[in-house]
Amino acid sequence: MKKPYRRAALALLAGVALPFSAFAQNGGAQDAGTASTTKGATAETVTTQLPRSVRPSHYDITFTPDAKAMTFAGKAAITVDVVEATSTITLQAADLAIARAALATKAGRKAGAPTVSLDEKAQTATFTFAKPIAPGSYVLSIDYTGKINTQAFGLFALDYKAADGTQKRALFTQFENSDARRFMPSWDEPFYKATFDLKAVVPTEEVAVGNLPVASRKDQGNGRTLVTFGTSPKMSTYLLFFGLGDFERKTKIAGDTEVGVLTKKGDLAQADYALNASADLLPWMNSYFGEKYPLPKLDHIAAPGRSQFFSAMENWGGIFYFENAMLLDPKIASNALRERIFTVVAHEMAHQWFGDLVTMSWWDDLWLNEGFASWMEGRATEKFHPEWHPELTALGSRELAMGQDAYVTTHPIIHHIATVEEASQAFDSITYSKGEAVIRMLEAYAGSEGWQKGVQAYMGRYKHSNTVTDDLWREIDKSSGKPISQIAHDFTLQPGIPLVKVTAACAAGSTTLALEQGEFTRDRADKQPLSWRVPVRAAAVGGAEAETLLQGKGALKVAGCGPVVVNAGQSGYYRVLYDAKTFAGLAKGIASVQPVDQLGILNDAVALGYAGNQPMADMLDLVKNLPANASPQVLERATKVIGGLAEFTDGNAKRKTALSRFASARLLPVLNTLGWAPKADEPATAGDLRATLIETLGDLGEASVVAQARRLFADPASIDPSVKVAVLTVVAKNADAATWDKLHQMAKEETSAQVKTTLYSLLGRANDPALAGKALALSLTDEPGVTTSPVIVSAVGTEHPEQAFDFVLANYDAVMSRVDVSGATRYVGRLAAGSADPAMVGKLDAYAKARLAAGSRRPVDETIAKIQDRVKVGQTRLPEVDAWLAKQGY
Repeated sequence: MKKPYRRAALALLAGVALPFSAFAQNGGAQDAGTASTTKGATAETVTTQLPRSVRPSHYDITFTPDAKAMTFAGKAAITVDVVEATSTITLQAADLAIARAALATKAGRKAGAPTVSLDEKAQTATFTFAKPIAPGSYVLSIDYTGKINTQAFGLFALDYKAADGTQKRALFTQFENSDARRFMPSWDEPFYKATFDLKAVVPTEEVAVGNLPVASRKDQGNGRTLVTFGTSPKMSTYLLFFGLGDFERKTKIAGDTEVGVLTKKGDLAQADYALNASADLLPWMNSYFGEKYPLPKLDHIAAPGRSQFFSAMENWGGIFYFENAMLLDPKIASNALRERIFTVVAHEMAHQWFGDLVTMSWWDDLWLNEGFASWMEGRATEKFHPEWHPELTALGSRELAMGQDAYVTTHPIIHHIATVEEASQAFDSITYSKGEAVIRMLEAYAGSEGWQKGVQAYMGRYKHSNTVTDDLWREIDKSSGKPISQIAHDFTLQPGIPLVKVTAACAAGSTTLALEQGEFTRDRADKQPLSWRVPVRAAAVGGAEAETLLQGKGALKVAGCGPVVVNAGQSGYYRVLYDAKTFAGLAKGIASVQPVDQLGILNDAVALGYAGNQPMADMLDLVKNLPANASPQVLERATKVIGGLAEFTDGNAKRKTALSRFASARLLPVLNTLGWAPKADEPATAGDLRATLIETLGDLGEASVVAQARRLFADPASIDPSVKVAVLTVVAKNADAATWDKLHQMAKEETSAQVKTTLYSLLGRANDPALAGKALALSLTDEPGVTTSPVIVSAVGTEHPEQAFDFVLANYDAVMSRVDVSGATRYVGRLAAGSADPAMVGKLDAYAKARLAAGSRRPVDETIAKIQDRVKVGQTRLPEVDAWLAKQGY
């Protein structure tokens, strides 16, 4: 699953055995063993929330959705193996009513009609028989009913306005992590793989899509058709998929596979980009993984609406996307949108191997899915779009991870998951972005050839089964001949970020680097630093290289006496703190440093400056000294550094004026050179820089930028699509009442679902609190659409976190009814993440105590940690910025 975003201590990895009854609504682990480090995990060792006596092998599901009534009826015939005599069969079920159940042998002999009891809190159904069931194979038949949801969990509906103006409703499923149980009674855990036959009775005129191609259609009369899909390979329940609606489909053949795209009618042309990318990617991934994609088709399905927590889902053979992650709308087409679509498609396709073909045994090892899919999207970009410089993009992902990993509220990549809610919260920056960064580091250390051989051996050995992380490490240890597992354990089984302190001295024509390892943290200064085995690579600027595996203290010698970059190439997951003289030399010669290292040095200087390890002047000197012809991505990061400082100007007019003058002096010439529309010969990533410059300068009140944005807004059709969102953002943030009303009218009249949602979200970006209040009130109406309303509230939270937070608490049930159930505990805490008000700490804590279970408050604690840090930064670090700006004459 591709998510736009993001505490367990090491002790949790040891696991505990807890009684099943001890867990509330989302259930707890019946056996919380150390699955992540167990060799050859089996049904007896992998964590489960169910008794181990019965296991499924095949599901035959027939269901009839009633989209108008928002209900469905289902019949399940589940082939099970009873491995030890038992009087009960317990499986997972949520929001289902069971009308009838029966058990028979596979030959059809009745084995009893059980009584049924449902446990709402544990999300289980238990079938109790009059006498014990002997070991053997049986078919458990269940008739049941369920509800169709309005948010992306279980079977859900999305409403939209068709091109002809009529209202339409499409149905989709979303089961990760633990919502297949809302669609069918099932062993809804990743280890319990089975094959699936899915049949649906649907309106004849609508298009049904599943994991496999349609095997048959049978008329049922009264405008209904029984659609039967092909039998799936063995897979986990969370990968089952069904979609139904007024769709169009287009296909291409890629090797032996039919690749398809499905959209609502009228949007098919916007899916061409994703279709072509998919057709290119599939043969390449077949080759890379050494295992051919095993299904006959691979569809990409675009759905209207939004989720607050994910963009797409890797259902095997039927990948689901929200439209903004798959369709290239010409109204807002930009390189950034093309890159987003390509990388999301590549991410979800990588899951067809990492996650679908080979699946983690339990959610402890979720990173085997998400970290590796994130890494693979970068490898795919290197192959097909090197002009986007994915090596620079990867550093943005690494910064996202370090932004979470530097606080005490972080968690290891591999950490024990005890409940469904904890599994939902594991879809964060540590799992995705730290996972990706650690893989990049390990691949660089192992060598790309040895790494790929290990991945191929892993895929070949474990296809159609489940694994733990050490299963992969053993293969790469063998293929690379290096101690990958030792390094990997250091970075995946404990939290935090290594800090490599560097002191350089030159003698006899060589530079000796004295290295000392510590730990980088924003709020754990009194803690004993952890220790890692850190692959360190150093390179003289334009010259020799050297590398070592650092643990504790060490040294490296590099030929020459010029500036030396540590973490050269930026593949390592660690911060670098240079001695003052060495840093000054790098800053002075920054123009001669490779772009990836310019970006890495700047990122470290920013993080270390904010944390108090390095003067804030260092990062500002770098921003000032970057050459005018620096990579667009490096200049974009420098722009965002200035934009980040703007967050600390509220209530400080003198600081805002000085920072705005610096921003205009440093950035306006760059924008003027780029212009407000693309040039034929500019780098592919220049458009991203252009948009960031417009938004940042507009946010800081640069008069010429705000004026130009308003001039363009007078004739929206004149705005180049590549900067349309940026221009409208400047207009929205600086809006008066009349401008806000015009944006609102544009949103109501917009026919593109993707642009419509964007316009509604921009209504929440107004700097004026009164206009933000109007946006909040609008979010509680039916006008924006149920999946767009939470986006508006989040947009207000970006500019007015305290206002958004207070609004949600005052309208809690109304707001939360529009938020995905799987992400509800994360939603409210994130609204306040941009606050610098100390009072928010108490308000957040009170909210968590009143509304959240003790094990569900980690997102709130993360927000509290960031607010406390932001307050500290404002008090202790920003005075250095003020002094630097004054010294520069701003």
